[in-house]
Amino acid sequence: MRKWHALLLSSVFVVSACTPVFDNREEVIQETKDENNNQSAIVPNYSMSEEDYRMILTESSPKVSSARAVTTNQMGNRMDIDEFESGLRRHSKEYYNPEKYFFQPGQYLSDGTLLDWLSRKSSTKEAGLNPELDEDKATEEDFREKPRYISNIVEQDYLVKKDENVVELKGLTIGISLRTVYNFKTPDGKSFSEDHSTSELLKKGKEYAGEILKRIREREELNNVPVVFALYEEEEASSKVPGKFLSKAYVKGSDMTVDGWDSIKEKHILFPSAEAKKDHFDDSQIFSDFRNEVSDYFPNFVGMIANGFYVNNDLRQVSIEIPIQFQSQSEVVGFTQYVYSLVVEMFPEHYDVQVNIHNMDEPESLIVRKAGETEPFVHIYE
Repeated sequence: MRKWHALLLSSVFVVSACTPVFDNREEVIQETKDENNNQSAIVPNYSMSEEDYRMILTESSPKVSSARAVTTNQMGNRMDIDEFESGLRRHSKEYYNPEKYFFQPGQYLSDGTLLDWLSRKSSTKEAGLNPELDEDKATEEDFREKPRYISNIVEQDYLVKKDENVVELKGLTIGISLRTVYNFKTPDGKSFSEDHSTSELLKKGKEYAGEILKRIREREELNNVPVVFALYEEEEASSKVPGKFLSKAYVKGSDMTVDGWDSIKEKHILFPSAEAKKDHFDDSQIFSDFRNEVSDYFPNFVGMIANGFYVNNDLRQVSIEIPIQFQSQSEVVGFTQYVYSLVVEMFPEHYDVQVNIHNMDEPESLIVRKAGETEPFVHIYE
């Protein structure tokens, strides 16, 4: 029955195969100036969806964060990098409405500044946030007593139109990423690791936020700007799912202390896993049944996994990776049609579903169904 249903979808795929998934509204732009640096910029009148921020652009390309390389070098898990930055925008929406605010990658804290803050405090680097320690002479016990808790700091800027041709900074978001596992090497070349509990990271993260706010307020251009702080707990480098946000706080313009922290109850769960089966049995069973159906159609597929994103213990999104070696484009189309039908028939409609089908490292097709919708949309890469 499912294979028959998939064949009925062939006309949908003929259109989707060459149609990227974007909002088709015409984008009108107008030139503006950022008062702080007097550089020409472009402000889009439309975003790709009502939930997205409009991004401040330079005349030729999106503004790149002055500290973008710091994130890549400091965080060992690619999924943590993506979740950290996108999650900061997601949580910023509670304070900076995308209908009013524009987004810009951080422009005020340079890579040099952030690297100084992320280093250990010493006679030569007073700015270091991690505890002072001479790592060339330290013992294993010294490293465990004075670990590097903080691994990364990300700045995001939120601006509003001041008048027709000027935008101005009206909010910052500062993300603080903390290590679940601290890996270190003693001077004799031996490697060790130290696990950090969530409660320990929360305590240290709030301390860091207070010190960072103090430093931000010392800058004339930032001394009266509201700031959102968000604390993030990294996963281990080998993890197949990213870490999670722990807490966030909003600081009004000119305030000098960070108070009123709100707990964030989010988590990424790997399917299949013992944790998923234990804590989310029904969702785990749906994935297991889906995996079996795919296996019946294409027995030689390997390694299908999924990432379930939970908020307050409710599943909000599941992202599925299906790696398969195809012999022809017709196999890709036929298999994608079949998976499309499984998504429609097997997954509840109250959360987002995304299926990425790829051949080795090359993407083959994408299936996405938003919560509340009955029919997914599809793109087959050429």
